[in-house]
Amino acid sequence: MSNDLIAKTAIDRRLAEIITPVIEDLGFELVRVRLQGGKTSTLQIMADRPDGGINVDDCGDISVAVSATLDVEDPIEEAYHLEVSSPGIDRPLTRLKDFAAFESYEAKLETNQPIDGRKRWKGVLAGIEGDEVLLNIEEGGEVQTIGLNFDWLSDAKLVLTDDLIREMLRQKKEAGVEIDNLDEATFDAIETDEDNEPGANSADDARSK
Repeated sequence: MSNDLIAKTAIDRRLAEIITPVIEDLGFELVRVRLQGGKTSTLQIMADRPDGGINVDDCGDISVAVSATLDVEDPIEEAYHLEVSSPGIDRPLTRLKDFAAFESYEAKLETNQPIDGRKRWKGVLAGIEGDEVLLNIEEGGEVQTIGLNFDWLSDAKLVLTDDLIREMLRQKKEAGVEIDNLDEATFDAIETDEDNEPGANSADDARSK
């Protein structure tokens, strides 16, 4: 079952219902799905391994499988561009378990309603307690731990730090990705152009380098 962090709009949620079983059958997990408007719509899919460390070939496998399923289900009326990627370094946090997995790393959170007059929060993740996300924040020169209900969150992502970069590179290496620098294949996406008119579907998988 998806939440607003994974899929915000009605069409996003419909797409999540369709593609989640496909992605999970391949041994991966859906992190986020967004259908973005524009001259040509872009369907952005973020996926990861349960233990992290997805690579470019994995994204390619997901792209092929998802494309085939969407051709059959046909949930998007207009032509669109499919982009499958890893979550990246300063990744979005969309599942409750993400907040536990990245405990001790900095994050920015936003709530759907003001809490004590504010909606934006920045601090160090302190794990989870039940359905609450724990966050260490600095107030008046002192660090205090607050709890935000997971269902209150409208956006959440990690903050780029040296410690986070080291952890992400460790995961990539464990997944067998050769890393020369942060601009290369580590966080590349597999992109597929889809002309979604009946009988005119075309897929052009291109791996960024």
